[in-house]
Amino acid sequence: MSEPHVGQGTSPQNPADDPSEPVPQAIVRKRSSLSLVWLIPLVAVAIGVWLAVKTLSEKGPTVTVEFKTASGLSAGQTKVKFKDVDVGQVTSIDVSGDLKSVIVTAELKHAFAAFLTENTKFWVERPRVTASGVSGLDTLLSGAYIALDPGTEGRAMRDFKGLEEPPAITTSEDGKQFVLRAPSLGSLNIGSPVYYRQIQVGQVVGYSLDKDGQAVSIEIFVSSPHDALITTNTRFWNASGIDVSISGSGVKVDTESLLSVLIGGVSFDALDTLDLEKDSDKVPDTFPLYPSRDAAYAKTYARKERYLLFFDGSVRGLSVGSPVVLKGIDIGRVLDVQLQFDRNKLRFRIPVLVEVEPDRISIEGGQRAPEDDGLIDRLVANGLRGQVKFDSLLTGDLYVDLDVYPDAEPQVVAEYSGYEVIPTMQTPLEALTTKVTNVLDKIDAIPLDQIGKDLSETAAGVNQLVNSKELKGAIAELEGALAEVRQMAAKLNAEVAPELVAALQESAATLKSASAMISNSSPVYIEMQRMFQDVSSAARSVRVMADYLERHPEALLQGKGRGR
Repeated sequence: MSEPHVGQGTSPQNPADDPSEPVPQAIVRKRSSLSLVWLIPLVAVAIGVWLAVKTLSEKGPTVTVEFKTASGLSAGQTKVKFKDVDVGQVTSIDVSGDLKSVIVTAELKHAFAAFLTENTKFWVERPRVTASGVSGLDTLLSGAYIALDPGTEGRAMRDFKGLEEPPAITTSEDGKQFVLRAPSLGSLNIGSPVYYRQIQVGQVVGYSLDKDGQAVSIEIFVSSPHDALITTNTRFWNASGIDVSISGSGVKVDTESLLSVLIGGVSFDALDTLDLEKDSDKVPDTFPLYPSRDAAYAKTYARKERYLLFFDGSVRGLSVGSPVVLKGIDIGRVLDVQLQFDRNKLRFRIPVLVEVEPDRISIEGGQRAPEDDGLIDRLVANGLRGQVKFDSLLTGDLYVDLDVYPDAEPQVVAEYSGYEVIPTMQTPLEALTTKVTNVLDKIDAIPLDQIGKDLSETAAGVNQLVNSKELKGAIAELEGALAEVRQMAAKLNAEVAPELVAALQESAATLKSASAMISNSSPVYIEMQRMFQDVSSAARSVRVMADYLERHPEALLQGKGRGR
């Protein structure tokens, strides 16, 4: 600093020493307004602004997620994760205005701003044990956290409603979703497996009741590359539980796996047919869900025709839904069974209304049977008849059997209540029952009571005869006669038998002598041989002379040789 100058009128620096010395005055000099001291706060402000701008630019979006409960969640500690990677943190937890849920606010990383759409899903990952498996075991040590499944399609959102259960599939899994339509859900649930030839290729991911309440829509996910197996000819059926059926061929048990028995399941396969139609390039997103494998493989046709059949015998075991069979192949089903009474004839008859699908019968050449071509009239004239037969002797179920019997009596198609009537005939069992009934009627016509009465009287007479005194006396006399016969036989054996033996011995000796007389070496035999030879020579001479006289009759008068 500059030294102060002493001038007039100023007070001395030290008035006590020199009161006459004037006081020096300070000289003020102006300096520049800029100072290096102010540079430091300016730099600090600039850095702060830059940091604020950078922080705001890198700050991620803030979302709110509504859950029913905040169990396991904590503000400032609970993380938001995607594939086990921290992508955000819960900042606050509040109760909703209606006190029915909690509102969880979380800040996410800036990179996830583009993935917060209406398809984004949030849920709380906790340990869970379900029939389809165990999940979330890692949270036993790390604690619960909010899991995130980002969505890339749809409009942007910042307010979400959290899921109570984890989704069955996430956006990172390759595959395709399909919707199955069924009258009821059955044993299916989220997580139920989807099978292709008993190999699990997907699972049920959701279900909902239609607005009209008439059906259930079941969402399934088939993972890649198995989703390419689904074509326009694919059929889906409910493979839940155990399918047990009893028929004439025996007991049939069908199930996919033990898991499908416990939690249900869906199975699918492609339908192989003789049709020449090729699969369409566009695979539909919605398929019907059939109740069983047999129902899935059974064809359905739009054209249906109804006929009426009348039966006189019992149809116990025939009900609505019983099959209508032609040549052993199902072509329809029974729609109604009634019982009618004819007042005039005082008899009962049973009309059965059936519905058949003519397109199940293919015409040779791949054509379809035209409508109203009089085919049914020609078939009935050729012997088409209906019968009721047993489908299973164990259950007693019946079915309507249609077949052609050329030897049947000729009939025509009648009409009743607007339906064409197909003639019927008795089954072999009914015919046998009728024959047995006729035989029993004939047996009933036999006067068994009178025959029994006559037999009883005859037995009484025989009993009286057997116990009579006359028969007992005759038996006693017969016994005496038999005793005499025995005595005579003993006498014959003692007296006559030796003499008879001697006579037989003499006869044997005589026969022996006769045999020796006529033997080849006996003199009698030799003499008889000579005599026979002489007789033969004489006969030969007579024959020669007779031949000569026949040729030369004149020799009787002239002698031999005179006529030469």
